[in-house]
Amino acid sequence: MGEDIDWRHRGDYIAKHGLTPDIADQAFNDPNRLVIDPDPASVSGRTVRIIGWATSAQMLVTVIVLPDEGIVWGVNAWPSNSTDQRRYREGHTDVDQ
Repeated sequence: MGEDIDWRHRGDYIAKHGLTPDIADQAFNDPNRLVIDPDPASVSGRTVRIIGWATSAQMLVTVIVLPDEGIVWGVNAWPSNSTDQRRYREGHTDVDQ
């Protein structure tokens, strides 16, 4: 995956969760991020869930991206729920844990 997310189509959408593309990018670029590929909630099986720390927001953020032909499209982002927080702490990519 590339290092930059393209939020041109969904940047305003994540505002409903109180986030900005900058906050989502910080979580995406967290060196300790957890990558779950594919995202367990993905219908298509093509999206990836990233759980990472957003420094400016001082919280864990779950980011959903869609890698496609060299572009990493931002799909959604929200403050991580308790399940994703546990996965991040424990380093679990197995969605059954």
